[in-house]
Amino acid sequence: MAAASSAAGTHGGWAVRRPGPVGTARTGTGPLERVRRGTPEPGPGELLLRVEACGVCRTDLHLAEGDLAPHRPATIPGHEIVGRVAAAGAGVSRFRTGDRAGGAWLRSTCGACRYCRAGRENLCPRSTYTGWDADGGFAGTALVPEAYAYRLPEDRDPALLAPLLCAGIIGYRSLRRSMLPPGGRLGLYGFGASAHLTAQAALAEGATVHVFTRSARARELALRLGAASAGGSRDRPPEPLDSAILFAPVGELVPVALAALDRSGTLAVAGIHLSGIPALDYRRHLFQERDLRSVTSNTRQDGRDFLALAERVGIRVTVSRYPLDSADRALADLAADRVEGAAVLVPG
Repeated sequence: MAAASSAAGTHGGWAVRRPGPVGTARTGTGPLERVRRGTPEPGPGELLLRVEACGVCRTDLHLAEGDLAPHRPATIPGHEIVGRVAAAGAGVSRFRTGDRAGGAWLRSTCGACRYCRAGRENLCPRSTYTGWDADGGFAGTALVPEAYAYRLPEDRDPALLAPLLCAGIIGYRSLRRSMLPPGGRLGLYGFGASAHLTAQAALAEGATVHVFTRSARARELALRLGAASAGGSRDRPPEPLDSAILFAPVGELVPVALAALDRSGTLAVAGIHLSGIPALDYRRHLFQERDLRSVTSNTRQDGRDFLALAERVGIRVTVSRYPLDSADRALADLAADRVEGAAVLVPG
């Protein structure tokens, strides 16, 4: 596709001014501040997207509150970006102006290290991330490298597509890391944006799903989606688990989930940030070949595989919509567990 020039002008958005608690967001003293910036020009291999929707991920919350150290000052967060191509840089070939594209968390990798060469680009030491190393989608426009962009259905509600781009993809990788056997028993600890999509993927593959969360609304959603049971965060499952995924960023739940595993079971920790893990008792938590595994980002193949699965089995996305002007409120609601499903920012 030939290079195109973006329209001159500015776009509004939100940047992380100074990391800190979002609980004060409604008073105007939270970590997000409104910004206006010039509309960027796409460089070689880049797409300029007019943002139709952007999901609000718990990683955005970690960045805003300082659980993850900023990589650059005043960065615009947001890495579940759905938009239309407004302009493209030199060398772009897969997208044309007006096409719908998705930008996700993984923004670039070196392509040359031993991890990239082995198909494990999620471990690339020189990887960069949308909304952390470069401005993201809490804005009217966003730049996305074509090589890391996903083609999305043209006829879908963009707000229902946005959570698939991180909550869905990282949940899918976590499911694979949990080593769930065919027809196995899966426990999900925490039931927000990612877990409610992962549960459906597991159910479509024949799993029995048990959910553990402190939110009564989330328990209701889990049962509506087909979970066999839904209890409190520290409840014992009704049967031993073959696999479990910890979505809540609460290290104190690691021994709880490990103790719920059957022999040879696996616990995958899905988050990029986790509070401290208490001491583990070897015989109770790890003996009999129980495994504890982390999940680090995702590969582009994970993204392609999950988006194909979501289309094939008809994964239903539950969203709470917020106008872009209310991004600070969306983060505050996410921090307080007031969001059902996934929070999504939309224009207007």
